[in-house]
Amino acid sequence: MNDLIIISVAAMGGLGLFFAIVLAIASEKLKVKEDPRVLQINEALPGLNCGACGQAGCRDLAEKIAAQGNLDGLSCPPGGAEVIEAIAEILGITAEAGVKKRAVVKCGGTKELAGDRGQYHGIKSCAAEELVGGGHKTCSYGCLGHGDCVKVCPFDAMVMGQNGLPKIDEAKCTACGLCVEACPRQIIELVPCNNRIIVSCNSRDKGVVVRKACKVGCIACNLCVKNAAEGYIIEDNLAKVKYDKGDQAAEPGVAKCSTKCIVKL
Repeated sequence: MNDLIIISVAAMGGLGLFFAIVLAIASEKLKVKEDPRVLQINEALPGLNCGACGQAGCRDLAEKIAAQGNLDGLSCPPGGAEVIEAIAEILGITAEAGVKKRAVVKCGGTKELAGDRGQYHGIKSCAAEELVGGGHKTCSYGCLGHGDCVKVCPFDAMVMGQNGLPKIDEAKCTACGLCVEACPRQIIELVPCNNRIIVSCNSRDKGVVVRKACKVGCIACNLCVKNAAEGYIIEDNLAKVKYDKGDQAAEPGVAKCSTKCIVKL
C-alpha cells in the first residue's frame, strides 16, 4: 500500500515537472518580444492618461508611436514640444516644431450682457441643459455657464468666473483640447499663443437677432473686414480672425468693431 502511494506521488510529481518544463519552453518560444522603445517613450510621456492625444492613455500612445516609427498624426498636447523632442530622439528622427496654442473662450455674453429667456433648474451641466430646449439663454450659441469645460481640465487651468463665463489661466493651459470637446456649444477654440486678437462671439444668427440676445455679440456688420480685410473674414454671419495673418493684420478691426466683440487678450 505504501509502495503504491509512493509510486503515485512520484508519478504526479514527474508529470508536474514535465508540464512545467513544457510550459517554460513554450513561454520562451512563443512570447511576444516588446519593442524596448515602448518603455522609453512611455517614460518620456507625462503619465497623465488624459486621452487628449486620442488614445486610451500614455501607454497606448507609446505603443502606437513605437509601432509607427514616427510622429505623423500623433502628438501629446500636454507634453508640448519638450516631450515631442524627447520622443523624436528615442525614435532617431527630427522633431518638427509645432505652433504652441492655448484655449480661448469665444463668448463675451456675461450675466449682465446676455439676456435669458427662462430659468433652468436641472442638472448643473452644460451638456444636460443643451438637451432641454436649447438652454436658458436667449442666445442659442452662448456659454451656458455650468463649467463642463472646467470639470474636465486636468491642469486646473480653468475656473468659472463670477460673470458666468469660464476663465483660462494661459500659463497652465496645455492646449490638450479636452475643454473643446466638453463644450456642447463649441465656444472654446485652440488658438496660436502668438495671436492675441480674437472674436469673442460664437453666434451665427443674423444681426437683428443677435442684438436682442446680447450686447456684445457679432452682428456681421462687416466693419472689421472693411478696415482690415487681410485680418478678417465673415462666415455664417460671424466675423473670424485670420490667425495665419497675425495680429498686425487684425489690429485695425479691434477699434472699429461696432459691438466690441473683437478683443485683444
